Amino acid sequence: MKRLHLLSFILAGWWCGTALAISSEPSARPLRVVSQTVGTDELLLALAEPEQIAALSHFSRESVFSAVAERAKAFPRVERLGDAESVLRYNPTLVLVANYSRVELVAQVRRAGVRVIVFEHHETLEDAFANLRVLACELGGEAPARAARIVADCEARVRALAARLTGLPPVRVIAPSTYGMIAGAETTFQDMCDHAGAINLAATLGGLRGHEAPPNEQMLTWPIDRVVVAGEDNESALALFRKLPPYQFMAAVRAGRVALIKPYMLSSVTHHRVEAYEMLARALHPEAYP
Repeated sequence: MKRLHLLSFILAGWWCGTALAISSEPSARPLRVVSQTVGTDELLLALAEPEQIAALSHFSRESVFSAVAERAKAFPRVERLGDAESVLRYNPTLVLVANYSRVELVAQVRRAGVRVIVFEHHETLEDAFANLRVLACELGGEAPARAARIVADCEARVRALAARLTGLPPVRVIAPSTYGMIAGAETTFQDMCDHAGAINLAATLGGLRGHEAPPNEQMLTWPIDRVVVAGEDNESALALFRKLPPYQFMAAVRAGRVALIKPYMLSSVTHHRVEAYEMLARALHPEAYP
């Protein structure tokens, strides 16, 4: 155990040296961090000391979006979405945003002289690990060691899941959406499928990349084993799709062949996505969980 603990500190030091080489000089003032997205909320709560957290995002307490909704209730939250004034009222020294945050918001915060970190990549678990390491270096103290432990735990869980699914045939799935889009390759849903013993038909048969409009007529010919939906129970999660074309005409929807996950899991961009791998794998491969 002592060797592993020492190794985590050595690796954390290497990560910090690498990350800080590509970022501007951090402030000498005590850190007051405002997180502007749910993803950065999850990173911050995993790594920071409580006194470093000035405020979390507008949606931080919403379990539909956040894996840490209950923990987030202990901290202030930004009251208005995408509003620089709402961010700056907490006197931050550091603001965390993502590449999908409003450009105007980022520019206004920077003009106020506040340091901003923009997290650019979110598609894979390795992206999540890289984001953890960058933030850990900014926070300092125990944060790099915490990041090392989180990464090690996630990697162990992924290995264990892969071993459990070895030899099982993959299940053919789609993730239907009410927003007129469907997730193809290079998405968080594709990453989930890659780890949970699933084939994302929107990517393999549909040839879709990112989130695109679904090929409605073509989808009706796909050999869908299960539809991956989010909610509290199968019927409520399927209710909208039973009335929405083209999904209402699909045999899998009509027969209620569902793989149910929690709502936040469909868009998880942090290490919490491992929980989604595990939950989806259990839903798709009950035979692996005697």
